[in-house]
Amino acid sequence: MRVLAINPNSTASMTDGIVEAARAAAAPDVTIDGLTNADAPPAIQGEADGLVATPGVIAACEEAADNGYDAAIIACFDDTGLTLARAAASIPVIGIGQAAFLIAMLHGGIFTVITTLQVSVGVIEDNLAAYRLTDACARVRASGLPVLALEDDPDTARTTLVECARAAAAEDRADALVLGCAGMAPYGRAMYDASGLHAIDGVAAAVGLARATLKAS
Repeated sequence: MRVLAINPNSTASMTDGIVEAARAAAAPDVTIDGLTNADAPPAIQGEADGLVATPGVIAACEEAADNGYDAAIIACFDDTGLTLARAAASIPVIGIGQAAFLIAMLHGGIFTVITTLQVSVGVIEDNLAAYRLTDACARVRASGLPVLALEDDPDTARTTLVECARAAAAEDRADALVLGCAGMAPYGRAMYDASGLHAIDGVAAAVGLARATLKAS
C-alpha cells in the first residue's frame, strides 16, 4: 500500500517530521511518501490560512490518485480542505483531526484537544460539530504556542504542553488527550507521563485508519 502524507503548509522541515511520524506508525506493508504544499503559508493558523492552502491540498490529493497512491493523508489538524479533497479524489482521503478524534473515543469516550493558538479553536470546534462529535470533546484548549515554535523552541513547547496536559487531567475530566497539531507528536510521551492520559497523535491515527479503510474495502 502506498500512502501520500500531504503537509498543507509550505514548511518542508515539518513535512519531514510528518513523514517520520507516519513511517514509525505504519505497518510493514505500507509505504509512506511526503509532499509539501508550496503554495501555502508556512503554518496553518486559523481559517484564513486554511483557505489559502486548500487549492493546493485538493490538487495534491488528485495527483496522489493519478500517481497510483492508495490513500492520502491531510496532515494538518484543521483537516484543511478535507471535504473538497474527498469529493475531488478517487482514493480515500484521511484528515488527521478526524482520525485523532475517532481514536481518542476508543480510549474512553471523552477527550480534550490541545491546540496551538486561540485562532485555531473555532476551526476545531466547527469540525467537531460537522463530524457530530461535539459531545465527545470536553474542551479545546489553546496552548498559546505558534505552530513553528513546536519545532524551533522544543524546550518551551515541552514545558507548555505538559502544563496543558496536567490542566486537562485536573479540570476537564477527560479520558484522553488529542494533540491538536501534527508538530506535537514528539511531546506526546511527556504529556502522557505528566497527566496519565493517552495522547493521541493524528498522524499515527490517520496512518492506521488509512490502512484499515483499504483493508476493509
